Amino acid sequence: MSDSETDRPLLRVVRGNPDDAELAALTAVVAAASSGEPEPEKPERTSLWADRASLVRRPLPQPGSGAWRASALPR
Repeated sequence: MSDSETDRPLLRVVRGNPDDAELAALTAVVAAASSGEPEPEKPERTSLWADRASLVRRPLPQPGSGAWRASALPR
């Protein structure tokens, strides 16, 4: 690297007057974002045929006011 590249600041404040704590927070966020760590892999989705959750019984409806009316309605 030449001296001109090392003398240039990495961050430059264009507008406003941030204090030292705000600059430190901004530097930490930019450094973390540019660290180059890959994002965690998303788990593969299972097909609906292989999904075991469909084997689990749904909870029974609770009786209450208007339950007799709801019993005739399609689900």
